[in-house]
Amino acid sequence: MKILVTSVTALAPMVWGTTYVVTTEMLPPGHPLFAALLRALPAGLIAIALTRTLPRGTWWLKAAALGMLNIGVFLPLLFISAERLPGGVAATLGAAQPLLVALLAVTVLRQRPSAWSLGWGAAGVAGVGLVVLGPEAAFDPVGIVAGLAGTSAMALGVTLTKRWGRPAGVGPTAYAGWQLAAGGLFLVPVTWLAEGAPPAIDAQAALGYLWLALPGGLIAYILWFRGITTLPVTSVAVLGLLSPMVAALLGAVLLDQLLGPVELLGFALALAAIVAGQLTPRSLTLQPLRVRTNR
Repeated sequence: MKILVTSVTALAPMVWGTTYVVTTEMLPPGHPLFAALLRALPAGLIAIALTRTLPRGTWWLKAAALGMLNIGVFLPLLFISAERLPGGVAATLGAAQPLLVALLAVTVLRQRPSAWSLGWGAAGVAGVGLVVLGPEAAFDPVGIVAGLAGTSAMALGVTLTKRWGRPAGVGPTAYAGWQLAAGGLFLVPVTWLAEGAPPAIDAQAALGYLWLALPGGLIAYILWFRGITTLPVTSVAVLGLLSPMVAALLGAVLLDQLLGPVELLGFALALAAIVAGQLTPRSLTLQPLRVRTNR
């Protein structure tokens, strides 16, 4: 059962890995926040309309906080980082999320520190770095701060999602819808102030936005939040490494961005980190033999 849930949850970061190709090849340039807005808000409203379920009580505040961290704050900072840094540097900063989640699990979830999670989290960052970092990598301070802040926001959002869980009787579709709608509503004024009027949308751009909103928004976040509430949070976080790896593979296949021996080594290391992140090391202890004696 865990293998099935993990496999389904992994589809979310794999779909998110297509964002770079869709954005660069299908969408009008210069409007990344508009793309983020269309990924979040329509998907959230559709989910709420389908389930006809709204938050109650304190869940209004909790859903707003999670939506801000996981979507409303994370996406703008992600795009700022992507605009000011080479894609490889931005992706490597994002790959630090499993490390941050492992640390937050100690303070927020009161879990014992795990050298296993921290070690493989660091290995995952190194693997992604080997895949996507190139000699042209530049380190703009604003881009670095934005990338780390965005990664930290989503890491905290993932950890709080695990701590608060889902309210009784609320399914993953409604739960994802609350967060997508909250994050999308926050992005409306941010997008208007930063980018102004929406761009002209042709048929190709419409398909791209549709992909971002439905598979990349509604479906992916339903699977992602379902996985967070079902699986260990560190196991889910390390699945996020699949996103830059899929982006690199699509770049190689569709954009003729060749992968050399170093990149292939990075793929192997990142895959090993993803697999190891789903496992829990078991210490082997020898139990003393009990000898029965008749007295």
